[in-house]
Amino acid sequence: MLALLSALSAPAAAQVKVDGVIEPAEWQGARHVTDFRMVQPFTQAATRHPTEAWILATPEGLAVAFRNNKLPGIETPRQRSRRDEDVGIDRVNVMLDFEGDGRSGYDFTLSASDGIQDSTITSGGNFSSDWDGSWQHAVVDGEGEWTAEFLIPWHTAPMQRAVDGKRTIAVYLDRVVGSVGERMAWPAVSFERPQFLNQFEKLQVDAHSQSLLAITPYVVGVHDLVSRDNSFDAGADLFWKPNGQFQLTATLNPDFGQVESDSLVVNFSAEETFFSDKRPFFTENQGFFDFGLVFDNSQLLYTRRVGGLADDGSGPADILGAVKFNGSIGGIQYGAFLADERGDAGRRFGALRLQRTIGSQQVGAMLTTVDRPFLDRSARVFGIDHRWQPDPSLTVASTLVGSDVAVHGDHVRDVAFTTLLQKEMAGGWRQTGILIHYGKDFEVNDAGYLGRADLNYAQWEVGRRITDLPAASAYASHNWRWRIEGLQNTGGTWLQRQFRMSRNSQRRDGGNLFWNVQARTAAYDDRITRGNGAMRTQAGFNGVVTREWPRRGDWQFETEWSLGLRGGVRSDTPVGWSGSFEATRHFGDALNVEVWVGHVMDQEFLVWQEDNLVSGFQMNRYDLSASLNWNIGTRHELRVKLEALGLDADNPRPWRIAADGRAQASNDAVEPFSLRNLGFQVRYRYELAPLSNLYVVYGRGGFGYDGYAAGAFEQFGDAFSLRDDEQLLVKLAYRFEL
Repeated sequence: MLALLSALSAPAAAQVKVDGVIEPAEWQGARHVTDFRMVQPFTQAATRHPTEAWILATPEGLAVAFRNNKLPGIETPRQRSRRDEDVGIDRVNVMLDFEGDGRSGYDFTLSASDGIQDSTITSGGNFSSDWDGSWQHAVVDGEGEWTAEFLIPWHTAPMQRAVDGKRTIAVYLDRVVGSVGERMAWPAVSFERPQFLNQFEKLQVDAHSQSLLAITPYVVGVHDLVSRDNSFDAGADLFWKPNGQFQLTATLNPDFGQVESDSLVVNFSAEETFFSDKRPFFTENQGFFDFGLVFDNSQLLYTRRVGGLADDGSGPADILGAVKFNGSIGGIQYGAFLADERGDAGRRFGALRLQRTIGSQQVGAMLTTVDRPFLDRSARVFGIDHRWQPDPSLTVASTLVGSDVAVHGDHVRDVAFTTLLQKEMAGGWRQTGILIHYGKDFEVNDAGYLGRADLNYAQWEVGRRITDLPAASAYASHNWRWRIEGLQNTGGTWLQRQFRMSRNSQRRDGGNLFWNVQARTAAYDDRITRGNGAMRTQAGFNGVVTREWPRRGDWQFETEWSLGLRGGVRSDTPVGWSGSFEATRHFGDALNVEVWVGHVMDQEFLVWQEDNLVSGFQMNRYDLSASLNWNIGTRHELRVKLEALGLDADNPRPWRIAADGRAQASNDAVEPFSLRNLGFQVRYRYELAPLSNLYVVYGRGGFGYDGYAAGAFEQFGDAFSLRDDEQLLVKLAYRFEL
């Protein structure tokens, strides 16, 4: 039961010095936490790893300290890591809900080697590491223990007005022992549960008000090694929080290019590839604008649209400026977002978000608008979302959304709704039910992201977590899932009917084993022909196995294998399989090299050609992803990243899709093809101060396509000679806090 605890306040004479040394005088009056319980595996038993923590509200922010005892025989790697790098080393987490209402939160992670991660958390339990915050931290790693201290400023998020000088926040603390994969937490709840945020421990603290004005000017210079051109630019970001209830961020002439490159993608489907957004302006308080539609990555505001391809197809749009503000009035939280692109082909984006908590219910509304003068097109989307958690075991979440798109003055309108129900039961059992409807003309992709509209979807899943395994077992826990799901378009055509079964098992050595099998009935694909009829597909089966080994000494490994049978249009039994292997070699605490290699073979790789013509190919693909990560010191970081792929599609078998959806062998001339892709980046970062960085980046990439099958491995080798783009970039951004 979440109890409201006594007020935490810093004594007048005390001031926490964030140096990793836990001085008793600094932590007088702090809440002392010792009851850490096992949550991975989820036994809720007392931990074998002695851990204690202190929580103290100070005028500067929420201070947290950890003392972590080490057990003999259990390795504590001292591996340095770059910011937001997910590594399996000893670490502690402070998760904080500033409002204490379970709507959104922040995760601050500190490793035993002083590496940091920070993320936003939405009410659906989704973590996003795209956001970077400014907070203090320090670690002291000793022989028998390691200690950590945090100071998280109050200006991190806007908060509602305090009542009688007090406010209620919610906190979750945990410790992970990386070498054995064990996690212990206070309170003893699992982040895998849908109501995770609502089960944080509530604390009543003194209401400290903290203001901040931060200006981050930047300058960037780019030398194009292909065209031999030089370009220079400058701009600034503004962060202003005059009080606890209001926060504004703005940007002028922003540099919206990402220093971190996107992964290589080859996509022949009708569905757009989704990419996350790591641009600082957009990640600030972006969790508040989260309005998901349950299915895949669907959401009403997809910020990668801003600064994306201009409406005249000339290249990335040039952004004049953008502004975003968040705040609260009474019990209502609000947020607004505006962005404007230059030129005749530029767009104007707007979004408004409202939320309110009423007891165990959360109600919200969101409006997005986009004006696209070049296309004589405008789009408006309005949605209402509702989340109800009557008790810790039950979550019911629903949305109702309408879209209105006008092209040359003609309006097209449609609606969508989603409902999700999750129920935790005794004995580790749980159930999940999902119902989704997207109207045929429902459209959010002017400002948001939707893989497809025109669907009705239903899912029922039963799961069970098993933790009472014998001590002699190699496994510490199993997480089983059994799911049935069906998908139709709004015309009643079955697009998917399948059964899934999976098991995710945590091993006692810190490793992991995951497997998943799926069996599908015959159905239809109504998008592959791009509107020229639905294609009937055969029944199919596929399975996936993933094995992760914990780090031992200087090495860590992971492998994945999959096998698929049928599922296309051929009446025989085409086979598809894939395999990958990843190895990480650590050269001391500061340097590691990661290499991932993969191979895909598909006897029926279906690609749309034109009209109702589809061709199957025998496809082979080779992939390489390699990186060198050198964390030279606390402020210096060098990363070298290489991605390359080669693909060939041979032995074409063309098919014409008949009116009834059946594929008929065709004599149409279809040529084999092959392609190659390369992405290479060398990135040096020097951290001048928190959120102030100097970047020196060299990047090279390219894409090659041949109208014949040259062999996947040959294409893979040729990828390294690609040079469509080659740039040297220097960027300096410095944050001045006033």
